Amino acid sequence: MVVATETGSCDEKGNIASDPNRPDDSQYIVRLIGQVITVSLETLKLVQSLAAVQSQAKAEKPIEAS
Repeated sequence: MVVATETGSCDEKGNIASDPNRPDDSQYIVRLIGQVITVSLETLKLVQSLAAVQSQAKAEKPIEAS
């Protein structure tokens, strides 16, 4: 796995530093990618379960007479 190294920047007006690199935590990006994958998989499960509930609700809906 290859992860690009980003350079830091500093906002001149607010003097806020933005540096995505963590020299004190070499496993940060690995954990971050793992968290993104976990959230993605859990979201997929949730969406699939909502689709199942919606299908079930449609099946249980009484047919209206015209």
